[in-house]
Amino acid sequence: MTSSASPGLSRLNAAAPSAAAALLHEVCSSTAWGAAVAARRPYGQVDDLLAASDRAMAALTPADLREAMAGHPPIGRPKPGDPASAREQGGVEEAERAELLTLGLAYQDRHGHVFLICATGATGAQIKAALQARLGNDEDTEREIVRTELGKINRIRLGRLAATAQEDPS
Repeated sequence: MTSSASPGLSRLNAAAPSAAAALLHEVCSSTAWGAAVAARRPYGQVDDLLAASDRAMAALTPADLREAMAGHPPIGRPKPGDPASAREQGGVEEAERAELLTLGLAYQDRHGHVFLICATGATGAQIKAALQARLGNDEDTEREIVRTELGKINRIRLGRLAATAQEDPS
């Protein structure tokens, strides 16, 4: 670890294994991803952490991806009391939530898991268009799209973790 490490990165590097696992679980619900990222500590720079995340994401099995997706609420219904969920779905207008939830449930019936998209900065219309476009995808195509979207989400969340000196209540 270098002295230029950000406060949150220093906190992750110094955390006991169980505390590091808990921090990383807030980023991604995949146990395999969290273990792989934790195993590469300490990180000198945020870019090193992001690269480790990308490598771990590429190695996830379909079961690991399902575990990761299980930690995400449906689009249109942010997890109550979860500021990350509310922030990430912040571009969705209240009037759009019901339609996105209905489409998301149709997607879930078809694919067996929640519709996963990096919603940060996306409007409800953009999310709806992606959802409609992906409804008909085959399992292999959708799994790789989910892997890419989850990787984007993890990078955003890791950047936030690395920049935060302590637990972020918001």
